[in-house]
Amino acid sequence: MQALPQLLASTVLLGGIYALIAVGLTLIFGIMRVVNFAHGEFLMLGMYLAFWSFTLWGVDPYAILVLAVPLFFAGGLLTYFLVMRGVIGASHNVQIFTTVGLSTVLQNVALVAWTGDFRFVRPWHSSVVLHAGPAAFNLSQLVAFAVAVALTGGLVAFMRWTHTGRVMRATAQDRDAATLMGIDTDRVYRLTFAIGIAAVGAAGVLVAPLYSVYPTAGLQFVLLAYVVVVLGGLGDMLGALAGSLIVAFVEVVGAYVFGSAWKEVLYFVLFIAVLVFRPAGLFGQRGAESLGA
Repeated sequence: MQALPQLLASTVLLGGIYALIAVGLTLIFGIMRVVNFAHGEFLMLGMYLAFWSFTLWGVDPYAILVLAVPLFFAGGLLTYFLVMRGVIGASHNVQIFTTVGLSTVLQNVALVAWTGDFRFVRPWHSSVVLHAGPAAFNLSQLVAFAVAVALTGGLVAFMRWTHTGRVMRATAQDRDAATLMGIDTDRVYRLTFAIGIAAVGAAGVLVAPLYSVYPTAGLQFVLLAYVVVVLGGLGDMLGALAGSLIVAFVEVVGAYVFGSAWKEVLYFVLFIAVLVFRPAGLFGQRGAESLGA
């Protein structure tokens, strides 16, 4: 019981960061009906942006967020026009192979450009330890959590209470009906993809001081994001937030009880169990995917 406050603090801090990673993935799937297998590679690019900004110019990784969000938004738009636009109406097999191919290209470009060495971002705040009762955590974790929660909350609010968000949700529910009502669905899709990539790029910058940076770093996070998205219900943003906390709890407690080598085993067991017994997700409703809910 003495370790409980520390476990809870670690769960909340990790869950907030995982939510930002997963919410971009669930947004793209919920509206475009495309599973972006290159999602982790954009996170990896965000990590490298933080690393090189800090190494070459001494810019704090969290300060570079001001540049990272619009940069990845523009990168998402470019990727949509060059890669995704042509496969929106294609079969799921074509979409999967396209995004897997994009993932492979980005990984290998990073490998050629920056080698496979593990690199580390260690700004001053990564060594500042804070205490909240018996729980301890460093300042980098707290800042990353706070920014991730703010960005995730802002995205959820944008989707729920703005006209553009309502248009995006209408397109997710019924593309044909949205088109008949005069909605430019291509514009909605490119905006959706750009926002999703901006979210995961920002997440990459946030996690750079907490994890090592290397060309395949995105794989560990994107697998985790898939688990979160399925747990929360495909296409459900609030479900993704809850799923992030569940995965973080399983990871933290599993690592504490069984050792860090078992944490991935545990949340993948949970992942398989949800797929078997609750395919719509823990917080989703059956048929929600066809309704865009």
